Amino acid sequence: MIAPTSPRLLPTLIYAAMTTSIVSSLGMLLVPSIADDMGVSVGSAQWMLTVNLLVGAVSTPIVGRLSDGHHTRRILLIALGLILLGSIVCALAPTFNLFLVGRALQGLSYATVPVTIVLARRHLRPEQVDAAISTLSVTVATGLGVGYPLTGVLASLLDYRAAFWFAAVFVASALLIVWRSVPSTTNEGPRRQFDFIGAALLGVGLATLLTGVSQGSSWGWTAEGTIGMFVASAASLTGWATVEVRSPDPLIDLRVIRTPEVLLANATAIGLGATLYMSLSIASIIAQAPAATGYGIGLALFWAGFVMLPLSAGSLIGNRLVRRLGAARMTAMLPSGASLMAAAAVMLWLTSDLLWQVLLGMALFGIGMGAAYAAMPALVARNVATTQVGSAVSFNQVLRTVGGAIGSAVAGAVLVAHPGPEGIDVALGVAAVGGTVVFVALLANQIRTRRTR
Repeated sequence: MIAPTSPRLLPTLIYAAMTTSIVSSLGMLLVPSIADDMGVSVGSAQWMLTVNLLVGAVSTPIVGRLSDGHHTRRILLIALGLILLGSIVCALAPTFNLFLVGRALQGLSYATVPVTIVLARRHLRPEQVDAAISTLSVTVATGLGVGYPLTGVLASLLDYRAAFWFAAVFVASALLIVWRSVPSTTNEGPRRQFDFIGAALLGVGLATLLTGVSQGSSWGWTAEGTIGMFVASAASLTGWATVEVRSPDPLIDLRVIRTPEVLLANATAIGLGATLYMSLSIASIIAQAPAATGYGIGLALFWAGFVMLPLSAGSLIGNRLVRRLGAARMTAMLPSGASLMAAAAVMLWLTSDLLWQVLLGMALFGIGMGAAYAAMPALVARNVATTQVGSAVSFNQVLRTVGGAIGSAVAGAVLVAHPGPEGIDVALGVAAVGGTVVFVALLANQIRTRRTR
């Protein structure tokens, strides 16, 4: 067993967290290719995104809670093993239904980041923890700048299956590195009884919510199926909150996440997640759409993935800025990051006709996201007990995912109702307004806090 402060530990955890970004990049760019190859409609092919998101949202709080107990390293290894299996299934799948099974297994990738944060909190020196958590929290965004270009290049030069084989090789290497470099102990946390009822209610609540949000534009927002999903979600989440408050050992301690800084981080996760994914999905459409549409730039698949490269570079810059300012100014980084994300959304709304404008918008999003997303989990981890870091941080991650799903669904609904340039303009306008509202709310909270002090 290596020493807890081994210099290899943090790079290993970052590499493992990169699994999320590599798997996430196998999404929007490949939907048309997979629809053509497997003989399904583009609408049906969208389920490769939906099922991946559903499993991620449901598994993240459960895996995060398990990581607070014993055998955290083993939990990470099992998750990586299942993601590896899912990647191989996707690469070999002869039918779309089997392909969806692989995508469901890949959904566990969303749960890896909270587990790496727990391991960093436990095994790194105290003075290293805040910087490590900030770095791990933006690893996904940083990795997208690598994953999207690779996906586009592999899919255009070979085929989409080559992109999934690359993911399989990457996950296999992460599995090996974690097995060799992460400390193996059996007394990493206290023995706690797992909250099966809370996990089931939260899983059903999130699954029905995201299904309704993701499919509402296809089924119709007033259709019985959509309304039924939202009603089932409300009932399940209400039951879950009731159970958690009364449970002596809850899946997520709601009393802890009600503290001001944790509540602020969680509310921001939803708002910024919606703004970010709404803008990114529209930017991806603009990049690939033909110029004849009146709004498209007409990039080939080979080049479309490189549009996300400034997002990656910007997130690195934002993360470095957070680390330089230190833990004492972590709360102030939320409105600062949100201001840049709001500015990026407004800029794309007002002008996104040329490639450099879209690239600049992605860079601003990256810097803002690097600052805000690095601050959120660090704030959560600093304000909860060590034994609750996994569940609390994973819940913040889930809210980010829920916000992203809502943003993507709203963008899709707007485009269905207003196809063409009008829909693009309306969707970007909604993202701009949403980002501005989040920034104004955070700024007002910052001013109120300073006056109180």
